[in-house]
Amino acid sequence: MASFTNQATLRYNGQTVSSNVVTGQMVSPLSMTKTAAEDVYAPGDTIAYVISLVNDGSVTYENLSLTDDLGAYEIGGGQRAYPLAYVADSLRYFINGVLQPAPAVTPGPPLGITGISVPAGGDAMLVYETEITAAAPLTAGSIVTNTAALSGAGLANPLEAGASVTVESAAELSILKSLSPATVPENGQLTYTFLIQNHGNQEADQAAGVTVSDLFDPLLKNISVSLDGQPLARSSGYTYNQSSGQFDTVPGIITVPAAAYAQTAATGDWVVSPGEAVLTVTGTV
Repeated sequence: MASFTNQATLRYNGQTVSSNVVTGQMVSPLSMTKTAAEDVYAPGDTIAYVISLVNDGSVTYENLSLTDDLGAYEIGGGQRAYPLAYVADSLRYFINGVLQPAPAVTPGPPLGITGISVPAGGDAMLVYETEITAAAPLTAGSIVTNTAALSGAGLANPLEAGASVTVESAAELSILKSLSPATVPENGQLTYTFLIQNHGNQEADQAAGVTVSDLFDPLLKNISVSLDGQPLARSSGYTYNQSSGQFDTVPGIITVPAAAYAQTAATGDWVVSPGEAVLTVTGTV
């Protein structure tokens, strides 16, 4: 909504008198909203955005241009990072609900779309997909907000609309098992090492009930178990059936800290240092 002011001047007998100042509002019959199809994001996600244009006026808007900043933010030194990237050929363009040939797209960043029309008394809708890039922040509570601006003939000022998505708060665990030594004689001793990593921004705490299970073959005898270098006691820390080889840690005995994140100054990409827990089981075969 654009404001305007106006003042008149009265002249007579060499004198000048100014009127009061009047203020008005210029309301555009064209409105714009932007909506994200998802509320949260995680690395590698694809998020669709919907831009709705409604024309309540009696004149068609033609050849409008739209730009989307793809969530751009400053990272210092005049550099900008883009947490979103346009997915090629994903744009769908509707007028009054009917699919139209897609207007011209410049992927950017920022994203540019030209040749948009909105009929009088009608509406247009743009739907397109974006990918989460390595520049999207991952620390808990992080938000990506991208803003679209519409400009062109008939618009006194560009229309703007934004949408925000919040990073998913969760643990993301993986496990890697290794054996040492790789070759062991009968009645020899071996050690299984389980590296549990958390790439998520939340700790896998006791409530997560993390459990490591394994069926040892060949069977292990006289096992000893440690977690992050500290011995675990049988029953309170783990269970083991020496007849079947079934091994299980007690649910929740293992906790894995959240990952740490650092942003590179050159590109704005985020580097993940996963939180880790190490479980070892040593026994005789």
